[in-house]
Amino acid sequence: MEISEARSLAHALRRLLQDAHTLIDESQPPAELVRRVTAHLGCGLEDLICVTRSFKNWEHASLQRGVDAYLEARGGAEWFGVSGTGREHADSIDVIAMSARAEMVGVGAVDYATVSVGPEETAEVVSFGLALTHAPGGEPLVLGVRGAVERFGRDDCRVELIGASRPAATAAGQEIERLMRDHDVLRGQILTFGVSEHRGNQLVTFLPRPSIDPEQVILPEGVLETIERHVVGIARHADVLRARGQHLKRGLLLHGPPGTGKTHTVRYLMGRMPGVTVVVMAGTGLRFVSEAAALARRLQPAIVVVEDVDLVARDRRFSEEGSPLLFTLFDAMDGVGADADVTFVLTTNRAEVLEQALADRPGRVDLAVEVPRPDARLRAALLRLYGGDLLAGIDLEPLVAGTDGMTASFFKELLRRAVLEALRSGGRAEALSQEHLSAALAEMTRDREELTRAMLGGAQPVRKGPLLPE
Repeated sequence: MEISEARSLAHALRRLLQDAHTLIDESQPPAELVRRVTAHLGCGLEDLICVTRSFKNWEHASLQRGVDAYLEARGGAEWFGVSGTGREHADSIDVIAMSARAEMVGVGAVDYATVSVGPEETAEVVSFGLALTHAPGGEPLVLGVRGAVERFGRDDCRVELIGASRPAATAAGQEIERLMRDHDVLRGQILTFGVSEHRGNQLVTFLPRPSIDPEQVILPEGVLETIERHVVGIARHADVLRARGQHLKRGLLLHGPPGTGKTHTVRYLMGRMPGVTVVVMAGTGLRFVSEAAALARRLQPAIVVVEDVDLVARDRRFSEEGSPLLFTLFDAMDGVGADADVTFVLTTNRAEVLEQALADRPGRVDLAVEVPRPDARLRAALLRLYGGDLLAGIDLEPLVAGTDGMTASFFKELLRRAVLEALRSGGRAEALSQEHLSAALAEMTRDREELTRAMLGGAQPVRKGPLLPE
């Protein structure tokens, strides 16, 4: 047989096999997943398009609420899932196409996951599921929800709109995102950014809202009122200020030695404004300050707290270029917009590190408040606050005189040690004596506790007095 004849025979055999496959496929009913989707959409697989809207993985609960509201407005829908291998790392439209070619892919159970929606509350969300629904204009659509699958490199959650009309799918996606924002689970919460163990992805954690009375915030006279006027007062009159062309965005810097009550004051503000969203940035989470600022603008009124900002700040005396992360923070503050009801609260133990950087880019902070070491009157107030009934009948004047330069953190530890001293000596923890306090203070002011005092915010030598031997 000549080569040309062999080639012709090979081509004929190939056409015969192709025709045989076509006859077999046409004689079999379509896969259940394909049948369900194409029957609802009224078209074949080759005519389908998919419009996808992606969101951060920590917005999955809000996405689920938006999808649920969308489906409910259209009479509800029954979810169904996909079974088989290879479905996790493929888009839903590709999974549907796979089911037409592979028997191992078909209709299955919906995949669910549990996510946090508050400090002590969780909710169930669809991590892989499909629902038959319609676009706002009435066109049939298949709606898919996909959660993050970090092991396959997908760190977002998404909604997929599958149909024959791109404008219809786009309109549905826009409506779902609008409903998602209306039902945002992050609104009014206290949030903090962290880092997951997988691929460095950002996580959002919910924190409980503290409840602190103003009497529990021990500051020099008029300081708390100044802070409240700047943060709470502007929020209270936001509509009037905005109507008169006044900016709402503000920056507050709380500076002073460690342990003087800066974080405590911030916690008071969190409780003072119960309907306000608070985003707390600290440690490794500071790298997400741009995301935090965008979140605050979206969920305003909001507060962005940046703790220990001096840890990321370097003015040009320390580095020729300055700190890129600090400039990222300044850019994020600028990007929020003057009309946004957003407060940036920065705390620092070293204002001198920030001073030049803030001076070079004015307008980011419009109120700087010092939180100093407590004077004698404030030290007495701190002892009464932390000691309460434990100090009944005790003359506080010698104790106040012997703790010059100490901060709130020092007094909290002092009283705990005094209670332990009372228990060791066989006394009652409900009532302290002058001797218990004297022993605790003597222990904490020994030379070997110098580092402890520094870590509790005490930086000045303790004055010897009636409670301490010369």
